[in-house]
Amino acid sequence: MNSPNAWLQFAVYVGALLLITKPLGLYLVQVLEPRGRTLLDPVVRPFERLTYRICWVDPEKEQSWIGYTLALLTFSLVGLLFTYLILRLQAHLPLNPQNLPGLPPHLAFNTAASFATNTNWQSYGGESTMSYFSQMVGLTIHNFTSAAAGIAVAAALVRGIARASARTVGNFWVDTVRVTYYLLAPICVVFALFLVSQGVIQNLRPYTVAKTVEPYYTQVPKTDDKGQPVMAADGRTPMMVDQKVDSQTIVQGPVASQIAIKMLGTNGGGYVNANAAHPFENPTPLSNFLQILSIFAIPSALTYYLGRSVKNQRHGWTVWGAMFAMFVAGVLACWRAEAAGNPIHHKLGVAAADGNMEGKEVRFGIFNSALFATITTDASCGAVNSMHDSFTPLGGLVPLFNIETGEVIFGGVGAGLYGILIFVVLAVFIAGLMVGRTPEYLGKKIEAYDVKLVMLVLMVLAATILGGTAWATASVWGKAGLANDGPHGFSEILYAYSSAVGNNGSAFAGLNANEPHWDTTLGLAMLIGRFLMIVPILALAGNLAGKKLIPASAGTFKTEGVTFGVLLVGTVLLVGALTFLPALAVGPIVEHYLMHAGTLF
Repeated sequence: MNSPNAWLQFAVYVGALLLITKPLGLYLVQVLEPRGRTLLDPVVRPFERLTYRICWVDPEKEQSWIGYTLALLTFSLVGLLFTYLILRLQAHLPLNPQNLPGLPPHLAFNTAASFATNTNWQSYGGESTMSYFSQMVGLTIHNFTSAAAGIAVAAALVRGIARASARTVGNFWVDTVRVTYYLLAPICVVFALFLVSQGVIQNLRPYTVAKTVEPYYTQVPKTDDKGQPVMAADGRTPMMVDQKVDSQTIVQGPVASQIAIKMLGTNGGGYVNANAAHPFENPTPLSNFLQILSIFAIPSALTYYLGRSVKNQRHGWTVWGAMFAMFVAGVLACWRAEAAGNPIHHKLGVAAADGNMEGKEVRFGIFNSALFATITTDASCGAVNSMHDSFTPLGGLVPLFNIETGEVIFGGVGAGLYGILIFVVLAVFIAGLMVGRTPEYLGKKIEAYDVKLVMLVLMVLAATILGGTAWATASVWGKAGLANDGPHGFSEILYAYSSAVGNNGSAFAGLNANEPHWDTTLGLAMLIGRFLMIVPILALAGNLAGKKLIPASAGTFKTEGVTFGVLLVGTVLLVGALTFLPALAVGPIVEHYLMHAGTLF
């Protein structure tokens, strides 16, 4: 951690993030105001009006929280079924130069649920499974719609906080259309063109087959006449056979357009299986820097939108500061663990200064791998440029715990804001209990109904992650997918369900999750983690919107400044620790001590 270059990169990143937060936040205010005006109006407004006309949407008519929720659920269900059918019928659809077959039912369900929930968990390998049509129409469109839906829900909750004695929280269809047309689509066009300039490919050519200079042999799983792997005597390990390799298939396709929205929309699903470690997705240091900056861009700007909407900009910056403090702590902890390396390797003669390079992005080094891992799990993005499964136990603990906080450290687009606002309400309630007064948040009393909705959100998160982990750990099918035994194997299972419920999508990739039980349970976990949390959040928005404003008094607890920021950070960390510390203790924490005792898994 004594690298001046790494510290300089971190400072530049933080400076760039601060630089874009306010102007993008101001732009979001205009986008999320149905009558807001932007510089794009002369070009985009006619398409917006045409869309409303085609879809029979009255942009002047707002919805109650129930109407808003039903619209969101209907939209998401239709999108899920649409993508499921595309993936199942892939072999019969156009733009499939590799003649890839349709996906089996369990994998198609998992993938459709994954992209409908902004998770982008990949039980599949993109370049070996998905046609161009599936990538562009089935997946990339979902990257836009799921991101827009998340921002829409955040806007509805902010309106609920800002309004008084109101019965409506906005119009879901208007919010989604405006976010897509005025924010996501234009910025992604610019970003995709930039990525192409850096070397990211964008074409519809068939894959290129190149002959290797010299043939070589590799080991592959042995299969039977039906193409199923033949297992060894232990029933878990596939038998391996030698295979001669004298050619290499080089992927082609519409990559840049998908990478732009996967980062800006905090989706994370890579066009290729290696994700952002592949040079066709992430070719240069500049592309790496701007990709990780784009992950935080919209979530960071939404905190400014919050402050402006509730007419308390200091509150918005306090929320931003709480997120930022947790982000910095995660980066430093992960970087320190990976820079320290593995003591067992040190005893074998590997210099401690070399750190733990296993699974890292060797082009960009340990710091950029740790930074990318922290940002992508802070923001429910899930894109990776290094393999989290190969991190040291404490290094891997950081991205795992980031997800288990509820993805509120900037978080996904929209999801991070409405997630942290759940903790804001809880922090205000705790503060009220401590001083013996009725808790108030920005002039509104926080009552029993509000707290019940907050606790329901937190219980859904905890119960689904821990319940799914317990089920898989106790099941034959759960353990069959593990590449490692002991605490690391447990961490692989815990990470999978944390990532699914948290709608992150990254993985401890030693886990083979492309199996009916895994695909089905993880797909259900993604749907629960998205929609069973959004429903009470929108109910909270509706309840807050209907409350009357109460004038501030001498006893009002201020929700801005260092004191509230510390309380908010403490609430997030305390809830996360109380909920998940026992599971983390038998996973990465015990693995850390065993590593220092000379045991690896």
